[in-house]
Amino acid sequence: MSNSKKAALFICLGNICRSPIAEAVFKHLLDEKGKLDEWEVDSAALGSWHVGGRPDRRADKILKNHGIDYSHKVRQITKDDFKKFDFIFGMDESNMRDLNKQKPTGSKAQLILLGSYDPEGERIIRDPYYDDDDAGFEKCYQQCVRSCRAFLDTHQ
Repeated sequence: MSNSKKAALFICLGNICRSPIAEAVFKHLLDEKGKLDEWEVDSAALGSWHVGGRPDRRADKILKNHGIDYSHKVRQITKDDFKKFDFIFGMDESNMRDLNKQKPTGSKAQLILLGSYDPEGERIIRDPYYDDDDAGFEKCYQQCVRSCRAFLDTHQ
């Protein structure tokens, strides 16, 4: 990775719902601004349950509904991620506690609650995994759009 590139990593519990949506939205917004080549963007899980798999079908469906083409293979966060990425975004307070516990000494990554950038003030991006329908995934998508856009507007 070139030193001139910025790097953002999106984290949630299993890397199948919230963090892949956030990653896809962030890349889409960068692409719209013509700045995709200025960033390295990825997502990862705190837990290992889904490693090697694909995002939840409902996450894929919501992204497709919004015209975002996305492909991802689930992975778990590593110690090196804390040195490689400038920004690591968690989705809720539990994610942030886990990230702060795992952060090694000398880490360059800023740990940020993604929703802290939401102009509507919805700080927590709730996990829609156990929902019976797509509504929670759509809400997650909308929160990610607002939060990622606001973050990028302050980090040009």
